[in-house]
Amino acid sequence: MTENNEAIEKAKEHFGEIVKEQLERVEVMKSWQDWIDYKELDPIIIGVVGGDGIGPMICEHAKNVLEFLLKDEVEKGRIEFRVIEGLTIENRAKVVKAIPDDVLEEIKKCHVILKGPTTTPKTGDPWPNIESANVSMRRELDLFACVRPVKVPEKGIDWMFFRENTEGAYVLGSKGVDVTDDLAIDFKVITTQGSDRIIRLAFDYAKKNNINRVTVVTKANVVKTTDGKFLQVAEKVAKDYPEVEWDDWFIDIMAAKLIDPARASQFRVVVMPNLYGDILTDEAAQIQGGVGTAGSANIGKRYAMFEAIHGTAPRMVEEGRSQYADPSSMIKCGAMLLNHIGYNEESKRLDMALEICSQYERKIKLTGRSDGATGEEYAQYIMDRVKDPDLENKWQKYQE
Repeated sequence: MTENNEAIEKAKEHFGEIVKEQLERVEVMKSWQDWIDYKELDPIIIGVVGGDGIGPMICEHAKNVLEFLLKDEVEKGRIEFRVIEGLTIENRAKVVKAIPDDVLEEIKKCHVILKGPTTTPKTGDPWPNIESANVSMRRELDLFACVRPVKVPEKGIDWMFFRENTEGAYVLGSKGVDVTDDLAIDFKVITTQGSDRIIRLAFDYAKKNNINRVTVVTKANVVKTTDGKFLQVAEKVAKDYPEVEWDDWFIDIMAAKLIDPARASQFRVVVMPNLYGDILTDEAAQIQGGVGTAGSANIGKRYAMFEAIHGTAPRMVEEGRSQYADPSSMIKCGAMLLNHIGYNEESKRLDMALEICSQYERKIKLTGRSDGATGEEYAQYIMDRVKDPDLENKWQKYQE
């Protein structure tokens, strides 16, 4: 009994530190700054962070596409690309940090980041149990919104997902407590401020793009306090957008309805806490053609990071097939990056080229093996389509 009492006191002390830390974070969020204005930057600095596994290779392909599209801007000094080394699992394990200090310092000198996938160690791996680099970067740069588009024209699907990035079940993922050998507890945190800014961003997007539906996803019927707060904030925010209809779904049935042909095309803008967003957007990407086809934007008021949603594909690396990895996800990230920093026409052309190459023409196919194209060949295929003067007309015909 004495041992249990000691364990309880230790757990209470640990929880107290977490509460203190999160209350301090709330105060920081209350002092929000204005959004960065990319028009005022000269140059806009784009950091390129390769990561692990296939990351450096597909990142390089995406960088080449961006440099092709922004050639004039680079020559005029308006855009600068910086390759940032060191965000590898080997280097992170060496210093036992999710992001080495020198790497984080270089990242913070950039305005936007194009990032390849990184390894997050799990039990049984030969690496120390360091935090996810993604989770750490989102927190360090306050990238509170993960924005992921999914489009499947033949199914009438045109989804935009807004996943809260800095709270929920992931932000304290490395701060759980083993109370005793028999009892382990993890924590989930939802704040009014964190919920408001992601939900408001989703409603803003819907309003600006004339989309008359926002869907809020929680498990508020069971997870009553945290998910309940997220849903309560949604009800409050929705009142500021009377022109946008909204509804709410529970995560389990929402996952089912995404693959329901009668229902799927009715969803448009979807917003949800961190864990649910991670699961749902992977499912959505699979419907689109696989996680290798999807990109994501991680948006904050000062920084933005654009990354593939898939992993490092260690099996491909081990089998010597990295050159056949699909760069579509990273190139899609590039299109989102272009749009974010104000190069809307270039972003639009890249999106059209990607769609034509992957869903309509398919003149070059990726298989992940030597019987298909290499990532470099596929990136060149996309660039060839981007510079086609008749690109928009061809895209319009495919839409018909």
